Amino acid sequence: MGAATKLAFGVFLISFSSGAILGRSETQECVHYNYNPNPAAIQENRGNRSGIETCAGEKDKRRHCFATWRNVSGTVDIVKQGCWLDDTNCYDRTECVETKESPDVFFCCCEGNMCNQKLFYTPDNTQAVQTTSNPVTPKPPLFTTLMYSLVPIIGITAIILFSFWMYRNHKLAYPPVLVPTQDPGPMPPSPILGQKPLQLIEIKARGRFGCVWKAQLLNDYVAVKIFPIQCICGLVCHPQDKQSWHNEYEIYNLSGMRHENLLHFLGAEKRGTNMDIELWLITAYHEKGSLTDYLKANVLSWNELCHIAQTMSRGLAYLHEDIPGLKDGHKPAIAHRDIKSKNILLKSNLTACIADFGLALRFEAGKSAGDTHGQVGTRRYMAPEVLEGAINFQRDSFLRIDMYALGLVLWELAARCKAADGPVDEYMLPFEEEIGQHPSLEDMQEVVVHKKLRPTLRECWQKHAGLTMLCETIEECWDHEAEARLSAGCVEERVVQMQRLNNVTAPEEIVTVVTMVTNVDYPPKESSL
Repeated sequence: MGAATKLAFGVFLISFSSGAILGRSETQECVHYNYNPNPAAIQENRGNRSGIETCAGEKDKRRHCFATWRNVSGTVDIVKQGCWLDDTNCYDRTECVETKESPDVFFCCCEGNMCNQKLFYTPDNTQAVQTTSNPVTPKPPLFTTLMYSLVPIIGITAIILFSFWMYRNHKLAYPPVLVPTQDPGPMPPSPILGQKPLQLIEIKARGRFGCVWKAQLLNDYVAVKIFPIQCICGLVCHPQDKQSWHNEYEIYNLSGMRHENLLHFLGAEKRGTNMDIELWLITAYHEKGSLTDYLKANVLSWNELCHIAQTMSRGLAYLHEDIPGLKDGHKPAIAHRDIKSKNILLKSNLTACIADFGLALRFEAGKSAGDTHGQVGTRRYMAPEVLEGAINFQRDSFLRIDMYALGLVLWELAARCKAADGPVDEYMLPFEEEIGQHPSLEDMQEVVVHKKLRPTLRECWQKHAGLTMLCETIEECWDHEAEARLSAGCVEERVVQMQRLNNVTAPEEIVTVVTMVTNVDYPPKESSL
């Protein structure tokens, strides 16, 4: 039990006992009267007696005052008054009130010193009638009951809320705990994070792994990707989450993974206890968010499209490349395996950077790519060979799968570009027009594999020299034959060339260029693939 929980429980007990005491008044003394009409008793000084009686009894028993009287033709004749022992009917009654209708002998009891001095008769919930000579204004018993009941409840609720607030702040603000070296793998301390406090601010995205938070590290904003490992509060957790976190951490820590067009990695941490474990990945934070989110809210100019396409393909080309002889070692070729607009982040100047390496595979000479399943990734962006389950488990095959998905992302850019002489459609995901927002695997197989359909390339795009060249590039990226697809480096060169082509083309020359575009010398398809 945590310190905050113990504190809340202790205060709860105190509040509960205080509430009980609040509703209870100890009776020490009562008005005493004993009516004795026997003349002989009067002669022997044993007649009517009145005074104050000190109540006595067992310590664990409650003490009360009582009174009995008769109503004779409107005249109140008191029979007895005095102390009364532990009767549940008398609990928490501050006034002596008879509630039965027309009894032969009236009886009332109450708690509190001398509370039987004034007597009341309230039959059938009518207004209390004073039976003694001194008028008093009775307190409404309902109000008293509510007060005694609600005060402890309100107090307990406040304590629970305060305890939760303390726990929440404690959880978010405690110093980082570095991941143990044995589980889930060797992890040196992050030189960037050290023991600096990290404060979560708001959730920015949710995915198959968990969620991404915007957080503050000293004076800077960072992104925190959280993988919940235990099943807590009804959250459905999967063992793949831990593997995804571990794989992404290992990919980020490979030699040569610092690149302008790859998401900048800051550190990894393990938070919580054995009952509440979270694995964190801390990266740079980009306010504009993913390409998906940006395209939903914005249309692109031609130059913006080219800049995003060029930096995105440059990042993928670098990821795919095998680069020996770097300062920090040999960078292996890496296949992303989940390229989509949601995994392309935009910096403030619209420079693209690739994120989410939970499914990535690295290819090192003389080493196996490891245990892998071919049919992974986002269904909508799966290449035909992935949907068919007919992958050749070689490096080039996986890189070509990325290129198919890149072609779909380029189509998303073209669909939201205002450079063409025509309307700009609302943002749609690839194949959303053909099969809706939630396609099944069978839907994708039918459309992509059997019918060999692709998202529509609008006719108006052919009226723009640059978009015409982009459409041909897109078609060569999502070609049904994997070996015919362009490489990422070739796409980058194509984007640079089509941007230059459009910049030197005057508006009146567009028609001429469109007719001659087939004579442009494209960069060759051949690549490292």
